Amino acid sequence: MKTLNVGIIGHKFMGKAHSNAWKTAPYFFDMDVKPVMKVACGRNEEQLKSFARRWGWEEVETDWKKMVCRDDIDIVDIATPPNIHRDIVVEAANAGKHIFCEKPLSNSYEEAKEMYEVAEENGVKHYLNHNYRRCPAVMLAKKLIDEGRIGRIFHWRGCYLQSWIVDPNFPLTWHMRREIAGSGPQGGINSHNVDLARFLVGEIRSVTGMTAHFIKERPLPDETASGTFKGIVKGNKKGKVTVEDAAFMLAEFENGALGSFDSTVFATGRKNYNYFELYGSKGSLLFDLERMNELQYYSLEDPEYSQGFRTILVTEPVHPYMENWWPPGHIIGWEHEFVHAAVDFLAAIDRNTVIEPNFYDGMKGMQVLDAGLKSAETGERIVLD
Repeated sequence: MKTLNVGIIGHKFMGKAHSNAWKTAPYFFDMDVKPVMKVACGRNEEQLKSFARRWGWEEVETDWKKMVCRDDIDIVDIATPPNIHRDIVVEAANAGKHIFCEKPLSNSYEEAKEMYEVAEENGVKHYLNHNYRRCPAVMLAKKLIDEGRIGRIFHWRGCYLQSWIVDPNFPLTWHMRREIAGSGPQGGINSHNVDLARFLVGEIRSVTGMTAHFIKERPLPDETASGTFKGIVKGNKKGKVTVEDAAFMLAEFENGALGSFDSTVFATGRKNYNYFELYGSKGSLLFDLERMNELQYYSLEDPEYSQGFRTILVTEPVHPYMENWWPPGHIIGWEHEFVHAAVDFLAAIDRNTVIEPNFYDGMKGMQVLDAGLKSAETGERIVLD
């Protein structure tokens, strides 16, 4: 079997999710090319070595530039905060490496455009991990839309709600610092909603946005112990929160549909509520990530006496990826989407085909997200070029 050597940069939350995908994929899927978990890269050598031992990475490296330029690395997996995505992508693409990158692609549309162009110029495969596209229920929604089952789409209602920083004593982790994160929930979670909307509805023509800042200062964190959803305070000093706490957008799609996008990390009680509704001339679709094995479908083509929202359980082998997992009725989880992405990415390299979403999608998504923040700042509706 052919093999491709993977080098991963980042070993925290997303590093674990990506490692599980590379490790698990060959066990469940018949693949023409197998990933080799070659090198794990990070700044904290002690934590990095522990991570590598646990997940099965053969070597460690603390200098990402050295790893990216190694002749024996075929794929660069970027699982870092977005402030260094651009530098790694440019270096990796110029070195001829295929790139698997965590979202959001960058901290600005300008950076994203450069990243897309350099990847294309060097002819490398590039994938942006908006993993929710690879939920079988979301892929079923796409199939029903493409088949015309819900007709002309009138409305998209999407929200991504979390609550992990409602406590004002939660420390100022990198997610709340503009120089690292670029933005708050607009980039961190609304980027997922924008990608799903583009995937299912189409391109966005204009946006009107608003943001809110609820807590202006937070305790400084212990950088070695803090991470996503987990923060450890160090000392009594505080720092300024430089990103938004909530970001809402109204949008007009190029096909005339209207959309709304709600993202916040102040939705008390919500842990990871990624939800959308689609309303069309012949039917409707509803999806809730916290019930990710189900899709709600309403059809006006059903007899009037039996019309109503039906729940489709997408565990049958007729749905994408499902024949590789468990018998019908046995659900899959959040981590499986990453496995699906790894399988599709390796196949795209092997067969020289395009994988989506890629850096083009990341660039278009960043254009929408930047426009939403600009609209919130100026109070004007922004029409996208």
